[in-house]
Amino acid sequence: MVVKCNSLGLFGIDSFCVEVEADVSRGIPAFDIVGLPDASVKESKDRVRSALKNCGFEFPTVRIIINLAPADIKKEGPVYDLPILVSLLKATSQISADTDECAFIGELSLSGEVRRVNGVLPMAIKAQQEGIKKLFVPFENGYEASVVKGIEIYPVKTVFELVDHLKGRVCIESVKYDYDKKRDVLQTLDFSQVKGQYEAKRALEIAAAGGHNVLLIGPPGSGKSMLAKRMGTILPPMTFDEMIETTKIHSVAGLLDDKAGLVSNRPFRSPHHSISAVGLSGGGTLPKPGEISLCHNGVLFLDELPEFSRNALEALRQPLEDSKVTISRAMGRLTYPCSFTMIAAMNPCPCGFYNHPVRSCTCTEDSVRRYLSRVSGPLLDRIDIHVEVPAVDYDDLTTKSNEESSEDIRKRVSAARKIQTERYKGTQVNCNANLDASLFSKVCVVDDKANMLLKTAFEKLGLTARAYDRILKVARTIADLENSEIILSHHITEAIQYRSLDRKYWGR
Repeated sequence: MVVKCNSLGLFGIDSFCVEVEADVSRGIPAFDIVGLPDASVKESKDRVRSALKNCGFEFPTVRIIINLAPADIKKEGPVYDLPILVSLLKATSQISADTDECAFIGELSLSGEVRRVNGVLPMAIKAQQEGIKKLFVPFENGYEASVVKGIEIYPVKTVFELVDHLKGRVCIESVKYDYDKKRDVLQTLDFSQVKGQYEAKRALEIAAAGGHNVLLIGPPGSGKSMLAKRMGTILPPMTFDEMIETTKIHSVAGLLDDKAGLVSNRPFRSPHHSISAVGLSGGGTLPKPGEISLCHNGVLFLDELPEFSRNALEALRQPLEDSKVTISRAMGRLTYPCSFTMIAAMNPCPCGFYNHPVRSCTCTEDSVRRYLSRVSGPLLDRIDIHVEVPAVDYDDLTTKSNEESSEDIRKRVSAARKIQTERYKGTQVNCNANLDASLFSKVCVVDDKANMLLKTAFEKLGLTARAYDRILKVARTIADLENSEIILSHHITEAIQYRSLDRKYWGR
């Protein structure tokens, strides 16, 4: 007798439907799983056998074949434990419920408890798209799956509970996501806590308004890390689509809070400089998202930039341009989104006091040059804003005046982002940093005076075509902060100022 049961699988952050077929026939007792399973899927037969016996159900001493279709796609993880158990119970007539419009996902313990699995959100989205009406998931994953509208989510704790529900004895209550619940987290970080550094604050405001990448250069203790960690407090609130995109990645990576349901605050990731290229961009035998994908729609902070390995830094170049990273392995190609604002911080030399107004630098010219050369020209060219963060003056540090709060800055940033949302409606562009070359002539309208200024800067500073584009993008953002449709000369002047440090330190 052959019975079928619906389940789902994962490939990257995308899901696909899996049909679990169970064939129970006479013959030498055996339990085989086919359909391109990995080691963890093959081990399902032991977990299912123990769970059935320990829950008091009959495990048939016959030949059992479980097929996971389609058979040409690799199946991985313990997610198929629950549908295999349900298909066996149906095949042996221990339950007779109609499960054609149901799907099951979950890992089993030996005692019959249903344990949480990763990637439930993309699976729930796929189930809804395929017309499945009811989805049975582990109890810990219930709130996460309930984000998806148009499908009933049943959180299951044990095999007993599931069987009672399918037999109509005691129904499991479906879980509903509370969309109206306020999820504002108390912010302990605020820009008002940063004394002085007005130029750096202005640069970060522009970066937040246009989605630009920033490089902070300054001596130790000048507040570079302090500024970077507060970047998330001035970014505009996440849209619902951004929450879904970010939550899918965190769900696949197993980093999602069971009670949160959705990631509602922009991610902030700060990997240590010892991280490998694979850890940063993602990968592995079964490719998983790296740090640049985990901070999708948020902030990636790279402290002590020159200390990162050359391979790791060079792995950033393509994702910074395309806002996605593609990982190729023998099993196939996976693409993860990685649209983020990168903030990099570094000292100007190994000791940190090169060009310091008070303290003397102990580094030789060669050591300074070698240190700075660890940041390649192509990577530096992809960072829109370069800003110097000098040591804080005593007067600024001890001032009693109130600094501008993150909320005040965020209002201006949100207003500028709203202008960009209206401007780029109907296109793939969502902010000025991602402005496509085909839209430049339409969006970046420059008056005559500003155009002459830009031409002079291009010729005298020897700017590359990419640097020219990025100056225009930053100027466009500065104009948006002032609600100006045309880019004026003072917008260009400020934008050029943010491209001068590479000449000062790198001589480029």
